[in-house]
Amino acid sequence: MSERVIKPLGRGFLFLDSHPAGCARIVRDLAGQVERRAPERRTALVIGSSSGYGLATTIAGLARYGIDGIGVSFEKAPTARRTATAGWYRTAETAVLAAEFGRDFRFFNADAFADTTKDEVLGLIAERFGGIDHLIYSVAAPRRVDPRTEETFQSAIKAIGAPHTTKSLAYEDGQPVLQEVGIEVATEDEIAQTVKVMGGEDWARWVSALDERGLLKPGFNTVALTYIGSELTGPIYRQGSIGAAKADLEQTAVTLAKDGVKAMTSVNGAAVTQASSAIPGIGLYVSLLHKVLGDGLQTPVQQSVALWDQLTGETPLDLDDEGRIRLDRWELADDVQAAVRAQWESATQDNIADVADTTWFLAEVRRLYGFDVPGVDYEAPTEVDITWP
Repeated sequence: MSERVIKPLGRGFLFLDSHPAGCARIVRDLAGQVERRAPERRTALVIGSSSGYGLATTIAGLARYGIDGIGVSFEKAPTARRTATAGWYRTAETAVLAAEFGRDFRFFNADAFADTTKDEVLGLIAERFGGIDHLIYSVAAPRRVDPRTEETFQSAIKAIGAPHTTKSLAYEDGQPVLQEVGIEVATEDEIAQTVKVMGGEDWARWVSALDERGLLKPGFNTVALTYIGSELTGPIYRQGSIGAAKADLEQTAVTLAKDGVKAMTSVNGAAVTQASSAIPGIGLYVSLLHKVLGDGLQTPVQQSVALWDQLTGETPLDLDDEGRIRLDRWELADDVQAAVRAQWESATQDNIADVADTTWFLAEVRRLYGFDVPGVDYEAPTEVDITWP
């Protein structure tokens, strides 16, 4: 047993420790947002199940449809000096939740890019489930080692074609600071490496590995989660190096479909995640979006419920002309984007706390690490040595 009081120490949007009780409470709160349906014994594999939309999709699947299956993520265990990562604690509580629902859902802590991970996961699928109905791919990683070449690729957050300057949100002593951030132009090699990390190659390898072992059940479908976003963030996101990777992800869905696999990308709406908070301009944009929409900003769990309803046939697929599932129509509505743009253009250091929901955004970032969660006593010691399920 190792109990201690944990404080949110860190720099910028990165914290050194995570709060186990806060992370557990977040899992419970997410599950509480989901209206249950009768279990159908569907089996799913979720790659990237410990955070962001991958976590929301896992919890929504468990709580709404009682899925069985496997979640894969890559998290750090607690040490003598530091707590485990937030995803470690969220996964531990998700496993408890699955057991309470009476579901057979297992969790792997391993590098999703590695062939050894694929072999172990597919072996367990063959042994326990005989195959899967759904594969959800939601991986956000800064780098990737290709196991077949042993080459390491590093993603880059850069513009394509011309440098770009954007407004961006930061905090000093808890107070919002409006900054101007310059974005460099990516080289061809940096674009190619970003595609290698965040594009569709690994997703396709998972599908191929499952197919080769006969583990795709009749009616199988797979989605990779993606994002398009606003014109305001376009130069750093959709038209930048990240966007090149997202375009490759979407092309992978087309290629898989030509091979007879029901594969799609799911375009989710904006959210506060550990990955998105690191991208210049995204924090400001999301805080403005929340200021405009309030409770109308759909949470990752709300969108994940809609995704599961479409994947299971409960509701029709909401596809655009390019065959992508669209869960972001609420965000990109013309009136919403016009209101956000007006706030963006009017934002100054003097009025930033008024035109953007900066208090909400900072609280959401802290919640990623288990802090600022209602009902948690942050003055009380909490157990940090929690075992991976």
